[in-house]
Amino acid sequence: MYDLIVIGGGPAGLAAACSAWESGLRSILIVERDQELGGILNQCIHSGFGLQYFKEELTGPEYAARFVELLSQTGVEVRLDTMVLDITPEREVHMVGKTTGYRIEKARAIVLAMGCRERTRGAIAIPGTRPAGVFTAGAAQRYVNVEGYLPGRQVVILGSGDIGLIMARRMTLEGAKVLACVEVMPYSGGLNRNIVQCLQDFSIPLYLSHTVTDIRGKERVEQVVVSEVGPDRRPIPGTEMIFDCDTLLLSVGLLPENELTQQAGIAIDPRTRGAVVYENMETSMPGVFACGNVCHVHDLVDYVTAESQRAGAAASAYVQSSPAPSGPVLEVKNGPGVTYTVPQKIRPERVEKNCGIFFRVNRICGDSEIVVSSGETEIARFKREHLAPGEMEHISLPRVLLDRADDTLTVSIREVN
Repeated sequence: MYDLIVIGGGPAGLAAACSAWESGLRSILIVERDQELGGILNQCIHSGFGLQYFKEELTGPEYAARFVELLSQTGVEVRLDTMVLDITPEREVHMVGKTTGYRIEKARAIVLAMGCRERTRGAIAIPGTRPAGVFTAGAAQRYVNVEGYLPGRQVVILGSGDIGLIMARRMTLEGAKVLACVEVMPYSGGLNRNIVQCLQDFSIPLYLSHTVTDIRGKERVEQVVVSEVGPDRRPIPGTEMIFDCDTLLLSVGLLPENELTQQAGIAIDPRTRGAVVYENMETSMPGVFACGNVCHVHDLVDYVTAESQRAGAAASAYVQSSPAPSGPVLEVKNGPGVTYTVPQKIRPERVEKNCGIFFRVNRICGDSEIVVSSGETEIARFKREHLAPGEMEHISLPRVLLDRADDTLTVSIREVN
C-alpha cells in the first residue's frame, strides 16, 4: 500500500508529490499516461512561465524540468506510460501499463491531477463540410513544437484563449500567414499580455463578437465564413466575411479531465466542471484531493503549483493524522459578476490563518470592489482597478472573518462609478 498516489505527472502532479514528500510522506507513486513527466508544459516552448514562483521567466519545458529535478531528489516512484482506469471509495487505483500490465494499487490518500482537454469542433457544432485542416490549437502546438510539422500556410483562428493567441504568433514565426483571430464574445478570453505580444505585435486582426459560421472545402479546408454575432451570440445575416485559407485552429475553451472523478462518484461543480473541493482541496470523497486544471482551468502555471502544493500537504496531513473534527461548513457561492469560486466549501476550524478563494468574473470591469458577504452582512471588500474573464482573481480571507460568517459566503463584483 502507498501513502499517496498522484494521478497525473504534469505541473499539478509534480508539485503535489514534491509537497507531500516535504511534508513527511515516504511512500508516494505518480502515475502518468504519457511517456515523460511534465504534461502540457513540454509543448509550451514560449517564455512567460515561473514569473511568480521562481521570480524569473522560463519556457514551459524549463519550468517542468525544475520540478522534475526536485522530484529526482526524493524517493517518489514514477510509472510512465500507464493509464488509470478507475478509482474506488476504498482508494484502490486500477491502472494498466505497458510494462506492468493491469495493476490495482491501494493508497491511504489520492491526488487527482489529470489536467484538462480542449473543446473540439463537435462541441461547438460549426456547420460545414468535414475537410482536413481543422485542428484544436493545442494539437497544432504539439505538431509544430514537438513533432516538427507545420499544419498549414493560410490560417484562421477561432477563439482568443491563451493557446489560440500563442499559436497565432507561433504559426507566424514558422512562416504561415494568420489571417484573423475570431472571438464570439465582446472581449478576449486570454491574458492581456498575450493579446499585445501575439496579435498586436504581428498586426494580426482580432474580430470580437464574430464567429465561424461555415467551413468550406472537399479534401482540405478552402474557405471559412465569419459572421458578426449579436448580444444573443447568434450570427447576424449580411455580415459574412469569407477567408481563403487551408487551416482552421480552434481555441474554444478547456474542460477539466474529470471522467475518473465522475466515475468515482465524487461531487462535480457544474460551474467549473471540476470536483467540488474544500479549503484544503479535498473532494467529497474523504482522502481524495484535486488540484490544478482538473479542478478548474487556470491561466498561470504558478497558480497551479501553489494550489497543488496545498493539496499535497493536505494529503500528507490526512495520512499522518487522524481526521479533524468536522465542525461547521461554509458554502461559497458566486454572486453578481462572478462565474465560479474555488473552493466551494470552507471548514473554518481547519483554516489556520487565511483561506484563499479563486474566482473568475463574467465581464470586463473597471474600478470595482470584490465584495464578500454572508447573508445580508458584508464581511470583506477588496479594490481592483481592472477585472477581466480571461484573468483568474484571488482573494485571501483571514480566519477571524470566516468565524463571523453564517453558513454561506457570497463573492460578488460591484463596479465603482
